[in-house]
Amino acid sequence: MNKHSMSVLLVATMTLLSGCDRSEQNPNVVMSEHQQDPIEELEMSSDVDHSKLNYKQTFYVPIYSDVYTDKDNRKVLLSATLSVRNTTLKKSLYVNKIDYYDTHGTLIRSYLNTPIELPAMATLNYIVEKEEDKGGSGANFIIEVGGIDETVKPVIEAVMIGNFSNKGFAFSTEGTPVVH
Repeated sequence: MNKHSMSVLLVATMTLLSGCDRSEQNPNVVMSEHQQDPIEELEMSSDVDHSKLNYKQTFYVPIYSDVYTDKDNRKVLLSATLSVRNTTLKKSLYVNKIDYYDTHGTLIRSYLNTPIELPAMATLNYIVEKEEDKGGSGANFIIEVGGIDETVKPVIEAVMIGNFSNKGFAFSTEGTPVVH
């Protein structure tokens, strides 16, 4: 095959791939049991009287879209998994907000249209892809949760993974309650 034919084939392949449905490429959809975005799957269809929720808390969760690797300030892009876990045995946890901010505090994306009901002992995992580099090294999530009483407290964490040269690495961060 000559260089011209190879170039045409490459352009055609790139055009075809760029036209693919984004939801089919989204790892949150591909990896889910029902081939649906896990946040959309958990969005509530019934209204909950939030005035009856006695536990309300906002959490700050650091996420690293990238880290610096050496003295030349080279960046390595990371993928991150946000994990919100309901630690109660019998009560639902309500997630009212999942907002993603960049290093400068600019809102990149609000993930929720309506609140999520996370059943007892359930976990919501959400992937921020390595290619999403808008967040930067100081990216973060702000997550608002609520529950019927103080016993409904979540564990909120993020796990980042990446590789540099022939080395892979992973680390985690914990959500910190925000004082209003």
